[in-house]
Amino acid sequence: MNKKLGLAVAGALVAFASTANAGISIPAGDWTVDIGGNVNAFYIHNHSSDSNTITGGLANGKGANGANTSSINTGLLSSWLTVGAKTRQNDLDVAWAISFQPGASQGASLGGGGGSEFRQAYMTFGDASWGTIKIGKDLGVFGSDAILSDMTLLGVGSQGVVGAAGGTTTTLGRIGAGYIYADFNGQINYTTPNWNGFSATVGIDQPIVGTNVVGNQKAPAWVGVARYSFSANDVTGKVWAEAKGQKVDSASTGVSDTATMYGVGANLSAGGANLTGYWYSGEGAGTTAFLVQGYSAAGKPRNSDGGYVQATYALPGVGTKLGVSWGISNLDLASGETNATLVKENEMWTVGAYHPLTKSVNLVAEYSNVTSKNQANAENQSNIVSAGAILFF
Repeated sequence: MNKKLGLAVAGALVAFASTANAGISIPAGDWTVDIGGNVNAFYIHNHSSDSNTITGGLANGKGANGANTSSINTGLLSSWLTVGAKTRQNDLDVAWAISFQPGASQGASLGGGGGSEFRQAYMTFGDASWGTIKIGKDLGVFGSDAILSDMTLLGVGSQGVVGAAGGTTTTLGRIGAGYIYADFNGQINYTTPNWNGFSATVGIDQPIVGTNVVGNQKAPAWVGVARYSFSANDVTGKVWAEAKGQKVDSASTGVSDTATMYGVGANLSAGGANLTGYWYSGEGAGTTAFLVQGYSAAGKPRNSDGGYVQATYALPGVGTKLGVSWGISNLDLASGETNATLVKENEMWTVGAYHPLTKSVNLVAEYSNVTSKNQANAENQSNIVSAGAILFF
């Protein structure tokens, strides 16, 4: 993947109002309007030979029509259209962005072309001297570095149990098999200026409910991340540490606790080679997404952890990026809990090739092996082959 496409991937997720990667810029009075995004689609073939019950497993079980399923769908990164604008007013940099993610697949007659989403609607204001405030809905802070570093962001990765037949807006990539999904949350946060490579973001998120956590929540979630980027000769890198927590209360299930999760990661590049490593741990945070399977039916927290390692190399001259990655997400039973069918681990190996056909179009081919295991050590396994293209504008 060339550098411009790499920037476009990040820009598609954090929107063009806060980046310089917009595809189309239009002067409009005091404002500069930016329009950009991507279109992608893949043929995806899934082979599953097991049919065990695994609540929270990502590997598909063998269905009524046999072990094989096919679909044509978007990958982990939604097809995306972002409209944003930026200006300078009263010594402040002011910007906004709104985005739309159309579905590319539907699994039934008269399905209407699949679901569509609006994942971003936010504004920012600030100055390079003191930092930036963001208010609105955008990619979450916790887990954002992990997903933006994931090579399957340009491809498919895992489909998840509900995605094998198409009809979902995106696939899962490595979500749930190496990191917890950052999600798109209502948020208010502050980001510091860049101090010689160091920056930090702190803020609050919309409180959410999850498995065995229901009802209105009393307090927002809190979140924070610190990052340090560095370079020396031809070597560049970044390290980060992050945390998130939320007080959770549910009278119907007896939950009254604080769910927390922590993560650390690093990324190192030299020449055409790139290495990424990430690890997280949580109590009550759950697996795959925040608060999913985080608590037992008795209201007790479940511990979780996981991470992934990834190596990629861009072939000199042709620019084709080859990559391999492995990741796992683990979930423990709560104290005193007996639940044999609850997921114990989701593990995934992925190998992929990403070729820049033009400066805007990338051809992608991937193979992923996903293994899910329940607390009784019964397994489901999915073998996923995908091929398609992604275009940035």
